[in-house]
Amino acid sequence: MQNTNENFSFKKYAWAQFKKNKIALVCLYLLFALVILAFFAPYIANERPLYAEYEGNTLYPAFANETRTDSIYNTEGEFVQVLQYDIADWRQLDLESVVWAPIPYSPGGMDRYNRDYASPSGEQRFKNSEGEIVDIPSKFRHKLGTDGIGRDLASGLIHGTRISLMVGLVSMGIASLIGIILGAMAGFFGDTKLKMPRIKYWLTLFGAFMGLFYAFGQRKYVLAEAFGESISSGMLQMFISFVLIFVIIYFFRQISKLFQFRFLQKETNVPIDTFVSRGIELLNSIPRLLLIITITAVVDRSIWIIMIIIGVTGWTGIARFTRAEFLRIRSLEFVQAAESLGFSSVRTIFKHALPNALAPVFVSIAFGIASAILIESGLSFLGIGVPDDVVTWGSLLNLGRQNLEAWWLIIYPGMAIFLTITIYNMIAEASRDALDPRLKS
Repeated sequence: MQNTNENFSFKKYAWAQFKKNKIALVCLYLLFALVILAFFAPYIANERPLYAEYEGNTLYPAFANETRTDSIYNTEGEFVQVLQYDIADWRQLDLESVVWAPIPYSPGGMDRYNRDYASPSGEQRFKNSEGEIVDIPSKFRHKLGTDGIGRDLASGLIHGTRISLMVGLVSMGIASLIGIILGAMAGFFGDTKLKMPRIKYWLTLFGAFMGLFYAFGQRKYVLAEAFGESISSGMLQMFISFVLIFVIIYFFRQISKLFQFRFLQKETNVPIDTFVSRGIELLNSIPRLLLIITITAVVDRSIWIIMIIIGVTGWTGIARFTRAEFLRIRSLEFVQAAESLGFSSVRTIFKHALPNALAPVFVSIAFGIASAILIESGLSFLGIGVPDDVVTWGSLLNLGRQNLEAWWLIIYPGMAIFLTITIYNMIAEASRDALDPRLKS
């Protein structure tokens, strides 16, 4: 019996429990398929060929930069034309050999001959290399139809998979970072374990308030303009804002050393648990979708802005799970042993306690990813999410709302959202059952 306990691996046990849920296991495989689909989206749905032979030149347009420009010479060395990849009509070129993508359309490409909501099973037209308008060949047919300006729905769904998965992962990555840190501190220190001189405590709070006010209040127009220019500029300004917060807090903490009065130097408890708990209650009391709509109305529309907002407003559930786990394990022997050996609180929290408290947090993250995808789809459906030139499942649903007769713009994006949310929820449900600490025995 002792040998059995020594060989016990909770990871293997949890995986064995997870595999017993056949539906969740199928959902896990489907999630892997979605990830592969999102990763290879530019090569699955692209109006540029994967491979082409043109005037004796071997080209790989789908793998090249969109702004690439080549000077084409024939086999005799004579100049033919300047080929600009992003505006070239590859279907009209006299290609000697060509391999098209499975979906030969880009999400933003407009087919002028199949505008006004071409039905998947209806008549579709095509302009051949001789300039004649004919019935569309099978390989160029819009399998799932088009929208009002001729954009292919299948291509939009495939590239929308990348957007949706990226929204879920990035936003919950931000939420996880905030929630785990705050929840760990609240659960480990509580209201009485962390002590600080009164003046240092007061000036730290004042510095945090001033830092937030200056970094995001006074600099809100700088941040909005930076995100309007480019994502890199916006992220740089966001990083500068966070640096300013820490610099201002550090400045006020250093000022506290100048006040050496007896009353001000007396130590007091820092109620971290109270601060975090009241912050969670305050954020949960505000309708999340309404808060996100309010923020997006102030700043320019950007997919990265949406992800940051969802992440900053979605950490409360993760923080509560982390706090609850730390309240449970902070009295266990290995945590007390780390403290008795003189390890710092940071090392005790992140190296010893946190790895043993993450199991329930992963379940919350999985549910959070599904929630983030649903929120982004809802914002795009309302027309206040991502920019108009970015194709997402929610924006495709919005196009279907404008013309209810185009049923394919409602059915297929709706099914994509439903299946993705269901996949994440089923995986989260099975993970919760497999990772339940009460099952360890």
